[in-house]
Amino acid sequence: MPSTRNLHDRRLADAWATLQAHSREGLPLDPDASRLAFADPEFLLRRETRGIRFQLELLKPDLEQQGQGIENTIVVFGSARFRSEQEAAALLAAAERSGDEALLRRARLCERNAHYYEKARAFGRLVAEYSAGKKPVDKLFVCTGGGPGIMEAANRGAHEAGGISVGLSIALPMEEEPNRFVTPDLSFKFHYFALRKMHFMMRAKAMVAFPGGFGTLDELFEVITLVQTRKSKQVPIVLFGTDYWKRLIDFDVLIDEGVISPDDLELFQHADDVVSAWDIIKNFYRL
Repeated sequence: MPSTRNLHDRRLADAWATLQAHSREGLPLDPDASRLAFADPEFLLRRETRGIRFQLELLKPDLEQQGQGIENTIVVFGSARFRSEQEAAALLAAAERSGDEALLRRARLCERNAHYYEKARAFGRLVAEYSAGKKPVDKLFVCTGGGPGIMEAANRGAHEAGGISVGLSIALPMEEEPNRFVTPDLSFKFHYFALRKMHFMMRAKAMVAFPGGFGTLDELFEVITLVQTRKSKQVPIVLFGTDYWKRLIDFDVLIDEGVISPDDLELFQHADDVVSAWDIIKNFYRL
């Protein structure tokens, strides 16, 4: 009588097990031609395999977040150059001692903008506190670009409240390592900006844009455009820091020139404090 078999037994050899066995036996690395394709970095980095790399950058963060129950995020954008009030005060003190006028100007600017760091930190904490004890389907998680400044602040606030948060960093020559407050298992690094921005939107239930530079503007207008063109469902888009945003962009000019509809200004709202920003999101979803 034939022996019974497990219905869930694998029928194909496990690729990772094969590679591990090869390594354990101390066998030399195969020459390029006979090397397994997925174990051949030179092959994967060819121009012709770019589409495969796109797919891998889409799949890896998606599968990892699924596995950890990350379904709904609030994405926080903002300058990587802002510092905490404590750090800004220390920089200012050092600049005053140095007597370097250029350094002193930068330090004063850093101190002036430090309140944005603290507000992003408070916002991250608020989101994590809201989600504590909620069912997985009802939880909201902070998601940032994983870097310093405003990104660090939002991840830090979530971390200090005992929550987990996501960081989607980008590999750049001048970019620092992901900030230490991102949950390690949810810290992802991208090569392609396009795939990174897609991941920002895939789980986003809201966007909060603090003052920032070119990167923040790029991400903000990507989101506004997707919502305006209905390529993405409408989500709350909050511009944090009314004075900054209204000095930076005169949206009324776009209406006056007929390049956007007056209704398009309803795609986003302004806020100047953490509670107001959170209320915009809560009211949108009737939380």
